[in-house]
Amino acid sequence: MKRIALFPGSFDPFTKGHEDIVLRGLTLFDEIIVAIGFNSSKSVRYFEIEFMIDRINTTFKDYPNIKVATFSELTAEFARRNGARYLLRGLRNTTDFEYENSIAQVNRYLNEELESVFLITSPQFASISSSIIREVHRYQGDVSSFLPYKL
Repeated sequence: MKRIALFPGSFDPFTKGHEDIVLRGLTLFDEIIVAIGFNSSKSVRYFEIEFMIDRINTTFKDYPNIKVATFSELTAEFARRNGARYLLRGLRNTTDFEYENSIAQVNRYLNEELESVFLITSPQFASISSSIIREVHRYQGDVSSFLPYKL
């Protein structure tokens, strides 16, 4: 049976930390779907979804087992419809763990076949967050060292 993992997030933007989690996830899974979701707690995206799809596809152009998709439904349902039995998530710190643990419990309740797999962020990426990158970019700061693609 093919092991398919879903790596969901708003990815606004997709960072080198995200890239690292996906590439490390390939050692565990046959296929990874990078799923750009609509986050109901964020009213407006900083980077357009189409722009992110293009950048993520470019980042993984040499990896046919990494796909990019968008969704606007429950993560557990999107995983079911796409044959993903695993949710891949990265943890930078204990705050991330508390947040992700709660989400994992709900996703497991909604789809009992869905298992969350957590990877600890590599040290060089632990301080990177999409919100910090957006803020630096908003004020014309150089964010190139945080992103696996050119803006």
